[in-house]
Amino acid sequence: MKEKVILAYSGGLDTTAIIPWLKENFDYEVICCCIDCGQGNELDGLDERAKLSGASKLYIENLVDDFCDNYIVPCVQAGAVYENKYLLGTSMARPAIAKRLVEIARKEGASAICHGATGKGNDQIRFELGIKALAPDIKIIAPWRMTDVWTMQSREDEIEFCKQHGIDLPFSADSSYSRDRNLWHISHEGLELEDPANEPNYDHLLVLGVSPEKAPDKGEYVTMTFEKGIPVSVNGKKMKVSDIITELNALGGKHGIGIIDIVENRVVGMKSRGVYETPGGTILMEAHAQLEELVLDRATMEVKKDMGNKFAQIVYEGKWFTPLREAIQAFVESTQAYVTGEVKFKLYKGNIIKAGTTSPYSLYSESLASFTTGDLYDHHDADGFITLFGLPLKVRAMKMAELEKNNQK
Repeated sequence: MKEKVILAYSGGLDTTAIIPWLKENFDYEVICCCIDCGQGNELDGLDERAKLSGASKLYIENLVDDFCDNYIVPCVQAGAVYENKYLLGTSMARPAIAKRLVEIARKEGASAICHGATGKGNDQIRFELGIKALAPDIKIIAPWRMTDVWTMQSREDEIEFCKQHGIDLPFSADSSYSRDRNLWHISHEGLELEDPANEPNYDHLLVLGVSPEKAPDKGEYVTMTFEKGIPVSVNGKKMKVSDIITELNALGGKHGIGIIDIVENRVVGMKSRGVYETPGGTILMEAHAQLEELVLDRATMEVKKDMGNKFAQIVYEGKWFTPLREAIQAFVESTQAYVTGEVKFKLYKGNIIKAGTTSPYSLYSESLASFTTGDLYDHHDADGFITLFGLPLKVRAMKMAELEKNNQK
């Protein structure tokens, strides 16, 4: 009886070529698994393609709600942003995919899991750290790193390999952007983006929306509500998180929201330039941050910012299934107990403009913040506070003046 391998399958040229390659080089029974995290019509026709390519079975697993509830929401609550820009669209999806690949491998009694990630990117790390954490006994096959066996170096090579194995599918050798899409975002790499000196060709590149220049000349107001840091409605309509992100994607895309151009530091040590479209995610992160401004105290916000940066790094590096991620997430969840309220903002040509925030747990006191004297604040108290708060500065200045005076003697 042949050993089974679970292939993380997208239906693209790489993973299509991997099917006969696995059978030819390892004599595996290949079971394809396509994980749906919101790729849209990219999943059309996959069953026929997988079978034609030699797979014995195809799983299409809908993880959209799991992805949103168990991976996106914790990152939103943490305010996790990698290198000040990247909202972790690909990074968040990989542990969800790895977990389901392991579950199917256990169900099928498979001895190996194969992925098509390249040897230069972050995804190989994210997939494999997830698999190792959940199933250390399962073998991992990464064709692009097995250069003694995987000899294909171009799309033309892969197309020819497929044809030699009776797979004649409508793949094109034409170069295009390298993209990764899910419900949260779409990433673009390649072509003119490979040179940071080049401006992105947004008319050719954008998929989820338009550039700010082509957005409507009239702004649009949006209202969102949160309960304990979780979004629950848009414009008065209650929805589950995945539907909220879908709605915000449409609104954000229309108004040119969430387009970033970044040169990021990959885990493997090189810099990589890409353009990310995250229209709904950008709105959701900003709305959540606006509400937190109102309800979190200063000390908690200060520590949470540091934890959010650390959380982003952990997710980016593929370390989701670790005690540290669990510990930081527990801290973040404790801060969300009172992040409940309503956020209103206006979308206009790439901008998210505040239009009012309310919460029953607001720490904002109009009497304290106004220029009139309230019962809780006596202006005279500031004298003693400033004296003590500035004491280290004053002592240092006095000491430096004394040293300077002595040196002049």
